[in-house]
Amino acid sequence: MRIMGITISSVNIEERRALDLRAGDSVRVTQKITERVMEKDKVKEKKRLQAFEGLVLARKHGREAGGSFTVRRMLQGVGVERIFPLYAPTIEKIEVLKRAKVRRAKLYHIRRKAAKEIRRAMRHERLAERAPQPAPPLRQGSAGQAVAEAPATA
Repeated sequence: MRIMGITISSVNIEERRALDLRAGDSVRVTQKITERVMEKDKVKEKKRLQAFEGLVLARKHGREAGGSFTVRRMLQGVGVERIFPLYAPTIEKIEVLKRAKVRRAKLYHIRRKAAKEIRRAMRHERLAERAPQPAPPLRQGSAGQAVAEAPATA
C-alpha cells in the first residue's frame, strides 16, 4: 500500500488478495530466513530463501488482514504443519502447484488418515519380521527314511 510515496508494507497486497488458495491445493511457500552468525566479535546477518512444500489443510479468516493458511507435509515419516499469515512480509512468494477437488473446507482429517497409514505400514513390517523360517530340505537316509539335514555351521 502506498500513501503519498511512502511504502507501508513490502507485500503486494492486491496480488495476495487475488491469490486463489483453497484447502486441497499443493503449494510451495518461499520464505525469507534471516540467520545471525557470530564472526570475529561481529554479528553478521545472512539472508536466504527456504521453500516449504505441502498440502493446504485450511484457510482461515479469508482475505482480511489477519488471514492465514495451514500447510502440511511429511518429512522423514513425521507430519510437519506450518501456519503462514497470508500477508506476512517474510513470505517471498506462494505458488499453487496442484489443485485437488475436495469436499471439505478444512482437511484436518488428513492428520488421522496419515497416522493410520503409517501404523498400517509398520504393522506389515513387523509381520514380515516374524514370518516363520522355511523348513530345511529332507534327504533320504540309508533305510529309505526321510531325514532332516542339520543346518550348516560356518
